[in-house]
This record gives sequence, structure tokens and C-alpha cells, in this order.
Amino acid sequence: MTTRGRQKAGKAQPTARLPEVRLPPLRPWTGAELEREGDYDGVDFTGADLAGQTASGARFMDCGISRCALDETRLTRARLLDCVLDGVHGVGTDLAEATLRDVELRDARLGGTQLHGAVLERVLVRGGKIDYLNLRTATLKDVTFEGCVLAEADFGGARLERVVFRDCVLRRVDFTAVRMKDVDLRTVTELDIARGIDQLAGAVISPSQLLDLAPAFAAQIGVRVAGRES
Repeated sequence: MTTRGRQKAGKAQPTARLPEVRLPPLRPWTGAELEREGDYDGVDFTGADLAGQTASGARFMDCGISRCALDETRLTRARLLDCVLDGVHGVGTDLAEATLRDVELRDARLGGTQLHGAVLERVLVRGGKIDYLNLRTATLKDVTFEGCVLAEADFGGARLERVVFRDCVLRRVDFTAVRMKDVDLRTVTELDIARGIDQLAGAVISPSQLLDLAPAFAAQIGVRVAGRES
């Protein structure tokens, strides 16, 4: 094998930098309502009912958001920095054009979450289930999805760089017009691509996944697969 061949064979597999969140001692949140453009630093929101509240453009830094209701909570263009969200739940949470940097999202139960146009950097999504996640035109860099279920997630037009899906279920996912670089899908336990099968350039998959996806790849390039006539 040539030197070039050895380098190619030994090319490192995609990895993502994980967030390093170390929350300081937090003070309990005592407010009645979130505020637009609010500034929340070192606040503990454990058990808060934030359903229907609006905090567009707010900044959350070094915050713990645990077991909170987020139904229809409006957090458009909010910034979540060095935060941990644990066991949050709700339908219709709006984080459009938000920034999430050094964030851990653990065991979430969410539906219809809007993250279109958002920027996610050094984010870990671990466990839980998110239905109808909207990440259209979002930018994901150093993001890890681990042990979670994403049902009908929409990545249309998004940019994914160093994104790892580890032991996840991706059910009816939409990769239309996605741009990928160093995306690792090898350990996805269920890889069901509804649209965008032709946008996997820049991703790495396993041999077994390739076999499972072969009919879709063939259909994409207009090849019909049929048994030989007897």
C-alpha cells in the first residue's frame, strides 16, 4: 500500500467536541414571568411552568432548566450559553434563530420544537424523544445526539459540521438540501430517511446501513432493481 493509501485508510472518523458545562451555585428563579430581552445569569429554573411565556432575545447563561414545562414558550433569538436543560417537556417551543452554545439537553420530551435558522455549537442531546423537530436552515457544529429518538426531524437546508448521531433513532428524517461535513451516522439504530437521500455526501455510514439504503440510492439515480427472469 502506498503512503497516500495508508493515510486514506487511517483517516480519523468524524468526532464532535462535547460541551463542558460546569454550573456554578445557582439561585432559584423567583420571577412570575420571563421577560423579552431578559438577562438570566446563574438561575435555577427547576420545576418552573414556563408554558406560554415569551422571552424573545433573552440571554440565559450558566442556568439550570430542569423539569420545566415549555409548551408554546417563545424563545426566538434567545441565547442559551453554558446551560443544562434536564427533563424539559412541551409542545410548540419556539427557539427560531436562537443560539445554543455549550448546552446539554437531557431526557427531553418535546414536540414541534422550532429551531429553524438557529445556531447550535458544542451541544449534547442525550436521551429523550423529540417529535417534528424543525432545524431548517440551522447551523450545527460540534453537536452530538446520543441515545435519543428524533421522529420526523426536518434538517432541510441546514449545515451540519462535526455532527455525531450515536445510538439514536432517526425516523422519517428530512435531509433535503442539507450540507454535511464530518457527520457520523454509523451507530444510528434506525436510519429512516424520508427525503434527501442524495445529500449524504460528507457523512459516514456503516456497511449494514449501506445495504439497507441501497434501494433508495438506486431509485435516486434511476436504477430499477429486479430479479432475473427464469
